[in-house]
Amino acid sequence: MTVREMQCELERTTLSKRACLSENSAGRDYPISPCDLRTAFQRDRDRIIHSKSFRRLMHKTQVFLSPEEDHYRTRLTHTLEVSQIARTIAMALRFNEDLCEAIALGHDLGHTPFGHAGERVLQRCYSPDFTHYRQSLRVVEVLERLNLTKEVRDGIACHTLGGASTLEGRIVRLADRVAYINHDIDDAIRAGILSMDDIPVHLRRVLGDTHGKRIDTMVRSAIRAGETSDEMWLEPDIAEATEELHAFLFERVYRNPIAKGQEGKAEELLAQLYRHFVTHPQELPEEYEAIADAESVGRAVCDYISGMTDRYAINMYKRIFIPDLWQSKAD
Repeated sequence: MTVREMQCELERTTLSKRACLSENSAGRDYPISPCDLRTAFQRDRDRIIHSKSFRRLMHKTQVFLSPEEDHYRTRLTHTLEVSQIARTIAMALRFNEDLCEAIALGHDLGHTPFGHAGERVLQRCYSPDFTHYRQSLRVVEVLERLNLTKEVRDGIACHTLGGASTLEGRIVRLADRVAYINHDIDDAIRAGILSMDDIPVHLRRVLGDTHGKRIDTMVRSAIRAGETSDEMWLEPDIAEATEELHAFLFERVYRNPIAKGQEGKAEELLAQLYRHFVTHPQELPEEYEAIADAESVGRAVCDYISGMTDRYAINMYKRIFIPDLWQSKAD
């Protein structure tokens, strides 16, 4: 037996009957020979990790725009936290950890620079239908052509609105929410715009009064709920408290003028870049010129901008709109 065959045998004998087995994958759009070392989902994980879009997550905003302090989350660290939480839940329920990991690592590949501010710009400038989860799917299917399994692509597409065909995909959706609610609190406290005492007492009593305790409460609740339900969500009392905590964050952090005070500038920066490249498509990199020819200029510019990191977008803006003499003096 090959190593992959042994891995598949291990899945058959140890995973839950509700788990998605690697050998039962619906496959890829373009069939390839099986790897003798890795299962299909392990192979997908590796393809995502080695992709260019995964590396760029390192310099994309999570909540705070281009933070100087090293300990704020970026889109990459968020992704890794989602993966860890999803794997923990999957392990406890005996679901396929490799499938959870691949979906989690790929779920935000299409996220824009400057977080959801960038998403709003492309919805205004390109299409109201633009979303980071649809763009993540486009990244793996069109822009980088990773040829992932259908289960991983389904999980990526459904990580925001739900409806994944596998329970592993539903676990990642929950893990995403658990991760960002808790790390956004942690980052807001670090930024000085929130203190632990600001969190309502009854929520601290139900969920925990520290970052680690809240995650532990939510993860354990997800495991207990997942033992008897395919919803892959939280128990009712924990779910209610978690949703109330999310609403609290929305008012105190996501709309906070300190945390979001620079978003207007970021949105105008990206909007000007979009308008520039739409009117000067010849300045697009070669691979995006091909998209402009095959689909549309707007589609190509949208792909180009959504793939930018925060600092790349800022430097591109300087190069296009700031005269060289002024820029050299500023430096």
